[in-house]
Amino acid sequence: MQRIRKGDEVVIIAGKDKGRRGTVLRVRDDDRVVVEGLNLAKKHVKADPNQGIAGGIEEREMPLHISNVMLYNPDSGRGERVGFKYLGEGGDRRKVRYYKSTGEVVDA
Repeated sequence: MQRIRKGDEVVIIAGKDKGRRGTVLRVRDDDRVVVEGLNLAKKHVKADPNQGIAGGIEEREMPLHISNVMLYNPDSGRGERVGFKYLGEGGDRRKVRYYKSTGEVVDA
């Protein structure tokens, strides 16, 4: 189980987009995340008429290291650290994420 997942709202804590918020589009295997609309870079694209791709320069979201983002807590309005704990007992136990500052469960 990972601390940051696809669909989470995160705050960037380092880099050129520090302090900005966005939604995670992808979590890659190499501990990097792609955040919607953030960490944009210009990419030169070669035209391919067979696939209907027009050439030119386009902006793409580039991956960030997972250590440079924090899960956004809407109650406090800022990024929070995340931990894991088990809820329930016996066969009904399940592992959940929680905010370390308040103890509130992230995914109920």
